[in-house]
Amino acid sequence: MTSEQPPAVECVGLTHRYGDFTAVENLSLTIGAGEAFGLLGPNGAGKTTTIRVLNTLTPIQRGSVKIFGLDIASHAMDVRYNIGYVPQQLSIEAALSGRQNVAWFARLFDVPRAERAERVEQALESMDLLSVADRLASTYSGGMVRRLELAQALVNRPSLLVLDEPTVGLDPIARDSVWQVVTQMRETYGMTVLLTTHYMEEADALCDRVALMHKGQLQAVGTPDELKSELGVDSSLEDVFRHFAGADLTETEQNQRGMRNVRSSRRTA
Repeated sequence: MTSEQPPAVECVGLTHRYGDFTAVENLSLTIGAGEAFGLLGPNGAGKTTTIRVLNTLTPIQRGSVKIFGLDIASHAMDVRYNIGYVPQQLSIEAALSGRQNVAWFARLFDVPRAERAERVEQALESMDLLSVADRLASTYSGGMVRRLELAQALVNRPSLLVLDEPTVGLDPIARDSVWQVVTQMRETYGMTVLLTTHYMEEADALCDRVALMHKGQLQAVGTPDELKSELGVDSSLEDVFRHFAGADLTETEQNQRGMRNVRSSRRTA
């Protein structure tokens, strides 16, 4: 008899402070294996800090976090091998080809040398990038760059794929392409997907459940339909966002400025 698979993510009482500022306060959250889970909230809600802790990029200060049953405080290296991460900011090397970028990540994740070339080929093929694999990444379009970043994140075949604003700055066609690929990979390999996004329609369509954070605290968790039904007929996930996160006009403008900054920095890079 096999034991039940542990949750992909299990946070209990996670708290993180920067000096006197509390970025995340007493966060308790469980994400089931195989889920597509959205972490939503305005800028400054604590999403990025939470993700950095989960990725072991930021040390845990208080509380506990487990990834597939592994405590990140004592098994950080094992946790890293279970995770693929696509950050907001550009994570490719423009002076390398697409193939060289993915091969670089394969080496970073200690993919066995005997398997490395095949893994790189498979990752590029899954992102429909084989035909341009030997071109410099600097010649790629925005959508191609994002798919290359996904190929990098998938080359180690992670159990948990973490996507921080994965489609920011992309046109609607490129956004759809990225999500088709993520959905296909999730169905094929049973990956758990954790994403942050400011596109509410994206979270509504793609996430099994979402969590809304505001000022470092968890405000609501549930399926998009459950959260919308709490507000009544014809409510949208954007209505839910505004209700639970308390996003007023100032915060909305800050979100828009933040997204413009990310778009601008990616274009510049």
